[in-house]
Amino acid sequence: MVAKLDRGGAQLSLLRVARSLVARGVGTRLLAGYATPEGVELAREYGLEPEVFGRAGNLQWRPDDGFVEWLEPRLLDADVVHAHMFGGWWAAAQAVAGDQPLIASEHNAFNWPQEDLSSALRQALPRVNCFFAHGPGARRTVLGAGLPADRIRDGISPVAGMDAGPRLGPAGAPVVSAGRWDPDKGPDVLLDAVALLRSRPPVLMLGAGRMDAALRAQRSRLGLSLRVQMPGWLRDPAPSIAGAAVLVVPSRDESFSQTAVLGMGLGVPVIGTDVDGFPRTLGEGRGIMVPPEDPVALAEAIDGVLDGRLRVDTAGARRFAGQFRPDRVARVYEETYRSMMDPSPVGAPVLV
Repeated sequence: MVAKLDRGGAQLSLLRVARSLVARGVGTRLLAGYATPEGVELAREYGLEPEVFGRAGNLQWRPDDGFVEWLEPRLLDADVVHAHMFGGWWAAAQAVAGDQPLIASEHNAFNWPQEDLSSALRQALPRVNCFFAHGPGARRTVLGAGLPADRIRDGISPVAGMDAGPRLGPAGAPVVSAGRWDPDKGPDVLLDAVALLRSRPPVLMLGAGRMDAALRAQRSRLGLSLRVQMPGWLRDPAPSIAGAAVLVVPSRDESFSQTAVLGMGLGVPVIGTDVDGFPRTLGEGRGIMVPPEDPVALAEAIDGVLDGRLRVDTAGARRFAGQFRPDRVARVYEETYRSMMDPSPVGAPVLV
């Protein structure tokens, strides 16, 4: 189950795992607190028809008692409940039966964009049997809130497309970015950096989100309309990334970037930002890190990769990325689920 079903890395992660688990004989149902039409469409592409609570709007960072009431009858027959995002696992902690295993995943640091809900977090954590923290910020928060360390595991997200070949034709560009066009992903910072580049390479920005209109206006204002392509969201960005000279991930907040790992797996140099869990991904020479919110530093790094002054360990990056192939990640989660189930379940296990 997930608090918010939309196009995004967390949702892609759980949907890829779910599809792999279904192929492995694990029955899977998808429950969502809130869903956009694009999120529902994405789930269907992965073979899941979501049930959506939906009345209360975006529940990613918000507890909702109505969501709890809606969940209770829908969780009764689940062997394992895996809940994603604070609003999801908080509600699941109230709704699950006393002996049902509850696994929580947090894909972002707890920055509390609306209000500080640390007390609600502390209330729900004792009911969580296993917590997948996808970055050091999430790990620190739940440890500080009293969750025993032996219940915390490093979150892992499956990354698809690492065997892709480059896209041919006019859609290619030497500088590529791909991700949600929301403030935390920093696409506006990338546009400011492109305007500062000494070289004038074509740039491909793949994505969609609430900053769409603002980004297109910024592109026009900076005189970049001919250089920066914005074709929108692509379900499979891998061929566009495979043909790039550099992949840029200019996030303001990033626990783990599936886009960056995809680029690493394709042998493309990655530039990212020194935020939350990103240094763990790009460390040891696997990528290049710049400060967040710094278009000057970002432009210098892009120019440095394009002119050969800055290099990354692409072989090491490929090895690192290999651990996130979907089949391997699905095995890790299935082993976790089965370790928490009744040793003699009746029939095939059911995951929610």
